[in-house]
Amino acid sequence: MTKVCFCGVSGNGMSPLAQILSLKGYEVYGSDRSFDAGRDAANRKALENMGIKIIPQDGSAVTSDMETVYVSAALDESNPDVKAALNLRIPVKKRSDLLAKLFSEYEYGIAVGGTSGKTTTTAMIGYILDMLGQKPCMINGGMLRNYELLKGLPNFIYNEGKICVIEADESDGSICKYHPNIGLINNISHDHTSMEKLKEYFATFAANTKDAIVINYDCELTRSMTHAKKAITFSTKDSAADFYAENIKFLPEGIEYGFRGKTFKLNLFGAFNVSNALAAIAVCAQAGIDPFDAAKALEGFTGIKRRLEIVGTSENNITLIDDFAHNPSKIGSSLGALKEYSGRLIVMYQSHSPFSAQNTGSEVAEVVAKTLDKDDIFLMPEVYMLNKNVDKGITAANIINGIKQNGFANALFLETQQAVHDYIVKNAQSGDRIVIMGARDNSLPTFSRNLLKEL
Repeated sequence: MTKVCFCGVSGNGMSPLAQILSLKGYEVYGSDRSFDAGRDAANRKALENMGIKIIPQDGSAVTSDMETVYVSAALDESNPDVKAALNLRIPVKKRSDLLAKLFSEYEYGIAVGGTSGKTTTTAMIGYILDMLGQKPCMINGGMLRNYELLKGLPNFIYNEGKICVIEADESDGSICKYHPNIGLINNISHDHTSMEKLKEYFATFAANTKDAIVINYDCELTRSMTHAKKAITFSTKDSAADFYAENIKFLPEGIEYGFRGKTFKLNLFGAFNVSNALAAIAVCAQAGIDPFDAAKALEGFTGIKRRLEIVGTSENNITLIDDFAHNPSKIGSSLGALKEYSGRLIVMYQSHSPFSAQNTGSEVAEVVAKTLDKDDIFLMPEVYMLNKNVDKGITAANIINGIKQNGFANALFLETQQAVHDYIVKNAQSGDRIVIMGARDNSLPTFSRNLLKEL
């Protein structure tokens, strides 16, 4: 039995791969700093239920009989497990190398790219294909609510059919490693890296796509790529696109939209999710699925955890919403979707890294000030620091000051999550919607649920 180790196994990108290798018969070991610190107990239990052996991330459990140690892009040679592997001459490979290898083993590949929406759209495509009997493998960065009752973490669908669907990450350039039959570019906007690099990565991705590239006609930067070979377009604004949705209506339980003379519903919020649905329908159509069958199947899709996820409503009629938004585009889309409904917003946003705060802080300030109303409240604790040795650079207080300079007064820097918790408990009123936003910090869902209990 082949023995492998995943360093950072609780991460959204690593955990589906570890689980799939376990199902394929590998002996899988995994370490994570969060487990060593006593956090993420639910993730640990789910991974152990999948047969993955959890080890401390101190190098002690890395042994010479391991074939490969897999690491995320964030880890380097200073990590104890990586050091141990190198000393033992065990190959250390990136997570994206394994993803590319698994992807290439399937007869037909679908890769989903884009700065925003790729997790939801990847899940939608996988769900459609699964519901319509195509037996896909789907590897994602988010937890599918439709599959929560299955063993393990629900961020993958594993079948040994012909089709593999993956979420392709542009942040580290690994999107260039994949050669799909169908590629999707949802949008291009400022996030993890420079716009020049992003344009380069997505151009390479489009060139690597074999059959068709599906492109968002509503995004200026992707629209300019429609000259690409076999470009298929989708839009919620322009009927000239190949796949077009109209008559979008916001309902208490989701969204209704028109598509080619028929009406369909989504159990999701936000017009951007109609765009995501169109993207998924367009991709599936290129794979031979009837577009109406795809749209109908999506009516059963219940979304991704932490994507405008309604955690619950208190006895005092205060609704708590957990959301993964962590860049200007995603924050603007989520807040814009919530503003389609009544009720004051109290938003906590935790920037997920010093680099992100530095790279997008001014744009976040502009988006927040433009989107929120004067009665809404925007709160920030300090920037999340996964690596305590990294120079902070810009702080959350700097971003709050930027929001105020853009004309929104109700923005507060409260330094810690506990301070934010106390402020919300003290100030929330009946009818308010509390939104917890941020990425990377796996404690945020627990923070949300504990907060709801006190409202």
